[in-house]
Amino acid sequence: MTALFTSVQSILTIVVIIALGYILRQKKWFDDNFAGTISKLLMQVALPASIFTSVLKRLTLDKLVSLSSGLVYGFGGVILGYIVAFILVAVLKVRPGRRGTFINMFVNANTIFIGLPLNMALFGDKAMAYFLMYYVVNTVSTWTLGAFLMSWDDPTKTQGTGEKSSFNWKKLLPPPLLGFLVALVFMFLPFDVMKVSWLSFAINALDYVGSLVTPLSLVYIGIILADAGLSSIRFDRDTVVALIGRFAVAPALITLLIVGGMKMGFSIPSLEAQTLIVQASAPGLAVLPILADNGHGDVEYATNVVTTSTVLFAVVVPIIMVLVQNI
Repeated sequence: MTALFTSVQSILTIVVIIALGYILRQKKWFDDNFAGTISKLLMQVALPASIFTSVLKRLTLDKLVSLSSGLVYGFGGVILGYIVAFILVAVLKVRPGRRGTFINMFVNANTIFIGLPLNMALFGDKAMAYFLMYYVVNTVSTWTLGAFLMSWDDPTKTQGTGEKSSFNWKKLLPPPLLGFLVALVFMFLPFDVMKVSWLSFAINALDYVGSLVTPLSLVYIGIILADAGLSSIRFDRDTVVALIGRFAVAPALITLLIVGGMKMGFSIPSLEAQTLIVQASAPGLAVLPILADNGHGDVEYATNVVTTSTVLFAVVVPIIMVLVQNI
């Protein structure tokens, strides 16, 4: 019950902030350019800062090496998720502008804002190291192939002459990914950067800027909902399949890998297996609408799947809790 209560509390927090963005936009506090301003601020400043400080606070090279099994299963589940999602995009003929969001829903989860508090409620501090392994997998996946796919799915590339525009290689290294890579470089230093007293002002500044990510992402979702109208929330085919991917396919794939590995003699602690499966079941990324906006994609669709997956997670949690007990 504690885990369920924590999950519901997290979801209600998200809904309240989304509602705030919705109401303030309805009251015309935000002009037509404000959503674009938020998007630019988050992608180019706040997200790189958030990822940089999160990695250095939560990870060390020793942890990465000692818990490599979590990385193997995590990346295995992610790779299989991409394969399944790509097949479904082709079979269902998902239209340009939605494909990147559709694929990301199958693979990448909201590990920090929902996954972390839920994991703490379920398993406590003793599972934190296992959570960090999935966090690494999710971060790398989101800001490499995930972000690239959102950019690649830009429907404006095929407008006009019908020919695709030249590829912008800078999009292979979006600012959030650069933040992660820089953090990895700092991890190799012979001292802990986070504990250097004369750098505390810089770390604190990055912390403050990084803390903007979640609330502004949710306010952005509220603004998009206000512009599109609540009637835009719907359960069409692409939304339903994406939700099935997030809540059923993703956890099922990593479960199959873990069970298969155990049968082949590569056993892992039960707590680690449960943590990986729970994290694979978390709702869609709150920044998906931001990524869709940057790639000129279907922002309303991205907003719809993020909102619905977040609300529906309250129903999914008890089911996941029952299922992982037997792992």
